[in-house]
Amino acid sequence: MKTQHNTVLITGGSAGIGFEIAKQFVRKGNQVIITGRNPERLQQAAAQLTNTTALVSDVSNPADVDQLVERLQNEFPSLNLVVNNAGRAFYYSLSEDGVQATDKAAEEITTNYLSIIRLTEKLLPLLKKQPEAAFVNVSSIVAFVPNHALATYAASKAALHSYTQALRFTLAKDTAIKVFELMPPLVNTEFSEAIGGANGISPTVVAEELLNALETETYEIHVGNTADLYKLFLSSPADALLTLNSRR
Repeated sequence: MKTQHNTVLITGGSAGIGFEIAKQFVRKGNQVIITGRNPERLQQAAAQLTNTTALVSDVSNPADVDQLVERLQNEFPSLNLVVNNAGRAFYYSLSEDGVQATDKAAEEITTNYLSIIRLTEKLLPLLKKQPEAAFVNVSSIVAFVPNHALATYAASKAALHSYTQALRFTLAKDTAIKVFELMPPLVNTEFSEAIGGANGISPTVVAEELLNALETETYEIHVGNTADLYKLFLSSPADALLTLNSRR
């Protein structure tokens, strides 16, 4: 898929991986739209980019999504690339008393999984009109192997991985829309600070890997250590589980 002259939507584009992806697409000459919940942070991000529009929107809020989709249809009818990057994560132990795992899991599932289904469904008619189009779902290394301190987050990403595979298979049958899955390991961002993100790879590396994968049409993108863990997972799921959980 071409990585120039696209109209690109990036949810959660004001910081971290999303912001770095926006920077890479801007450098390639694309029109970029970033969304986020915090207006001030979103405007600060957009001020650092050219050819970028910032739209305040919470992907977990159905009313916000409806408003976003309507605006995209009216103002950006050439939209052909959607990067579902917005995420939510809680770092805790399932053995803690009163941890409220159900509430935390509900937030993670809503943001990391259900909101992507909702936005994809609503934007599908618009992307079908384009000669070339794609969805990119940002999941994680833990979609293959869960980390014990990110148990419900990992479950939400595993659900997203399964959905993404089914979406890719379905859309390939009767549309020109491609479906990519970006699967980073630990990344050094504010989002991952609580789980030792300082030890992770740069978000710039993740963004560069995405653009390379789009150009080569590599649909499942195993960034950094994700590639090694996936190989281990294929040979021994038990060893992969122990390996990932010994790192943090």
